[in-house]
Amino acid sequence: MSGSDVAPDDEHVCSAKGCRQAAAHAVIWRNPKLHTPERRKVWLACDQHRQSLADFLALRGFLIEVVEVAELTDADG
Repeated sequence: MSGSDVAPDDEHVCSAKGCRQAAAHAVIWRNPKLHTPERRKVWLACDQHRQSLADFLALRGFLIEVVEVAELTDADG
């Protein structure tokens, strides 16, 4: 990882454990046993971790969608 790939403190950072890369993707999910249907939780992901985070959530039936960070709305969070 080069220094330019590390997210500055004011940027979106990948949610993968130990990763400090800038996030380009938003993995949107909810646990239907805990969250109401309108609730949308977000994990941020760099290019490297996008698929593994989405797969982890999909396996549990929690994944809603994956979008670019710029597409996040006030409903996500």
